[in-house]
Amino acid sequence: MGFSVLSPPSGCTHGCVSHGLGRNSPSLFLKLGFIPNGPGTDRTSGKPAMLIRACSSSSLPEPLLVRAARGERVSRPPAWMMRQAGRYMAVYRKLAEKHPSFRERSETTDLIVEISLQPWEAFHPDGVIIFSDILTPLPAFGVQFDIEEARGPIVHSPIRSEEGLMALHSIDLEKVQFVGNSLKILRKEVGEKAAVLGFVGAPWTIATYIVEGGTTHTFTTIKSMCHSAPHVLKALLSHLAKGIAEYIIFQVQSGAHCVQIFDSWGGQLPPHMWETWSKPYIDEIVRTVKGKCPETPLVLYINGNGGLIERMKATGVDVIGLDWTVDMADGRKRLGSDVSVQGNVDPASLFSPLSALTNEVNRVVRSAGTKGHILNLGHGVLVGTPEEAVAHFFEVARGFNFSSN
Repeated sequence: MGFSVLSPPSGCTHGCVSHGLGRNSPSLFLKLGFIPNGPGTDRTSGKPAMLIRACSSSSLPEPLLVRAARGERVSRPPAWMMRQAGRYMAVYRKLAEKHPSFRERSETTDLIVEISLQPWEAFHPDGVIIFSDILTPLPAFGVQFDIEEARGPIVHSPIRSEEGLMALHSIDLEKVQFVGNSLKILRKEVGEKAAVLGFVGAPWTIATYIVEGGTTHTFTTIKSMCHSAPHVLKALLSHLAKGIAEYIIFQVQSGAHCVQIFDSWGGQLPPHMWETWSKPYIDEIVRTVKGKCPETPLVLYINGNGGLIERMKATGVDVIGLDWTVDMADGRKRLGSDVSVQGNVDPASLFSPLSALTNEVNRVVRSAGTKGHILNLGHGVLVGTPEEAVAHFFEVARGFNFSSN
């Protein structure tokens, strides 16, 4: 399972803390207690802040997925699946019966590791993604939430005003130590036989939950806020961007070979609005992470990204995840050869006869080419997907041999 919900730069005009609250209140962030991130003391407790160490490197051969993400020549396409662990697996459902709370399953180190390794033990994918959620770090920002079985995530105090911003503080990485501990264990368990994958939500996508108060199908409140309270939304997005960048670096330091950024709801914005309300904050994250961890590949995925592909490339990420509504050959043509791609088999194909699934995987791989492609679905594994189809997907992937073609 990669995610369960579903799921600017210095000198910028609307992504910086100092400019994010409008020209008439440039110091409001300081009044609210927000101080630019950096070594020193925690803004809320006065205790020494957790310092970001330089990202570690290894002299061991790098996993196939990492090399493909960088655009290096590989013998076959590495493969993994979004929502790789989850309700389609009988072993997961059995564990969930013993631990019915999703928060418990996704915030308890032993359970995180066990669930993350379930598909690794069953299918041996080329990427092992941590079992977590894009909303997991919210309490570390000062935003409390619950996940209800029927309603999904519930944010108890939505932020829609300057007063609401008062609840925020810089990310407290101590509150997500279970993520770091789980990644360390996964790295030891998997070694270099597969890439250990971390992930985060993009600021816009995280903000939709914080503003709307949970899951929405219309996004009317946050879209209206773009016009009615832009200074508040820009401040929220800027704050999230800084914390998410720290969270990515923390995941890399804990053992993640590669990190995927899910802007799951970025596709709900018209392209010109995505340029204003999402891209600058992803740009900031990429720039910050690349400054600390230049060798760590970053993947960007947006659900419904057909109108945003070229704009996604401009963020500077290493890999663009394509959903299944984009023709892989067309996506390759639009992106060029200097960025890798990920995807994009239709998840519904796994309900087809295995021969049809084989043909679909072959079509996607042929369209993507032999360089810079990570085989994946165009979205997460669907509930009820036959496990034998998942196994077949990976068997087909392992059967390719680019050197013989």
